[in-house]
Amino acid sequence: MPSKSLVLLALFSLLAACSSDAPKPAASVTPPAAAPAPVIKAPVDLGPLPAYQRQLSGNLLGVPAGAEVEMALLVIDSKGRPQKLLASAKQRGTAQPLPFQLRFAAEAFPAGSRVELRARASQSGQLILHLPAVQISQPTTQLLGNLEMIKAP
Repeated sequence: MPSKSLVLLALFSLLAACSSDAPKPAASVTPPAAAPAPVIKAPVDLGPLPAYQRQLSGNLLGVPAGAEVEMALLVIDSKGRPQKLLASAKQRGTAQPLPFQLRFAAEAFPAGSRVELRARASQSGQLILHLPAVQISQPTTQLLGNLEMIKAP
């Protein structure tokens, strides 16, 4: 009997020792770190165009320096809603004409469907500019020229 009570006493002592709070370090007041800005790499030379791919290229005009530009080639349904993403790219504005190259697979281009190039620019997480939709009718390599970004509503 005394051995049971000795074991129970040892067990409770061990539990009590494990449950005690360790001294906490002095709390220093530090402001919460801001979320890091998304990393957008400078456009790189994509090299020669593979035989199975096509490319849309041109310049976006009116993009301020530091603005984040997102471009997308989308299949659009009859109600104007995006249904499928064919290609996308992100770039950082330079306050000068912003050259772009958007490559897509020619076989992924749906015959008879409406395909549009869309773009938007945001600064500090807020939408500032958008590109009116550019209709792309054929899956061919195209030079679209200068495309003007307009102020977002």
